[in-house]
Amino acid sequence: MSSQVSLPQSLHPYLPLTALAPMQDVTNLWFMKVIAQYGSPDYFFTEYFRVNDTSRLNRSILTAITENDTGRPVFAQMIGESIPDLVRTAIDLCRYNIAGVDLNMGCPAPRIYRKNVGGGLLLLPEKVDRILAELRQAVNDRPLTVKMRLGFENTDTFYEILDTINRHSIDLLSLHGRTVKDMYHGAVKYDLIAEAVRRVNCPVLANGNIYSATTAIEVLSQTGAAGVMVGRWAIGNPWIFSQIRQALRFEPIVPVPLIEVRNYIDRLWQTPTAANMPERSRAGYLKMFLNYIALSVDAEGHFLRLMRQTSTELELLNLCDRLLLGDSTKTLALAPYSGV
Repeated sequence: MSSQVSLPQSLHPYLPLTALAPMQDVTNLWFMKVIAQYGSPDYFFTEYFRVNDTSRLNRSILTAITENDTGRPVFAQMIGESIPDLVRTAIDLCRYNIAGVDLNMGCPAPRIYRKNVGGGLLLLPEKVDRILAELRQAVNDRPLTVKMRLGFENTDTFYEILDTINRHSIDLLSLHGRTVKDMYHGAVKYDLIAEAVRRVNCPVLANGNIYSATTAIEVLSQTGAAGVMVGRWAIGNPWIFSQIRQALRFEPIVPVPLIEVRNYIDRLWQTPTAANMPERSRAGYLKMFLNYIALSVDAEGHFLRLMRQTSTELELLNLCDRLLLGDSTKTLALAPYSGV
């Protein structure tokens, strides 16, 4: 059995870890750069590299590694089920300056899990055992990590897979406390994340519905996890990693003026991702982010409703100017408003 490998240095070694969750079509190089301007997490994870018998490393995703100047370690995530091709891809990725190789065993999209990849692997614990055995042999000079959920539609394979993670000396487990079929609905089972923390021999990042610094502190306390991984709520609040660190140091959490939120929207709009899109597509792209941002703008959901009614880029940006720049005293809520 191969031994574990040390994780990269964190930003603040005396504090729990923070990580930006990998999100397809979101966590590209440019989004990482934007997040870094507001307070980097300890670790970044790429969008997943699709792996099959004809796959090659996606050049666009690769730039999140080769052109990343955030100063933070970047883990390269893979998704697939073909063992020879996963091994080949892992070896290819290790030629680059990656913090480690991450295996996606949690993607809940039906078009993904129906191919027995992502969350679909949780139905195949014996296959997981073979995959991790081969990957651990191939990736022995840097961390091998796993991102997974509690199970497919129940937790029948949960403990078996945790034991497999121990058997193959996985270096970090990012655990979303829902099943694949739960998608992003229902309560997150933090008690089962706590079970994983007690059972596995590697650090665990708690993931799932960590929507504020206060929630992060509560989840760390409930689970005993080594850190937290934040996904969708970092889209709505890119200051969340700084705010988590403020809370961990028992410092007051500094509210963000809405004028700064407007600047964040501009940064998203000015990234090459948005700039290279046809004009008719840019409003839809920005709305993907604004759907999360708007949840913390006003308790009545006024901004959210009006934002969704806009149809052009100009309408959308004018609305942002009107509602986010109108009152310099207004701030982004520290957590999304309930019921919006």
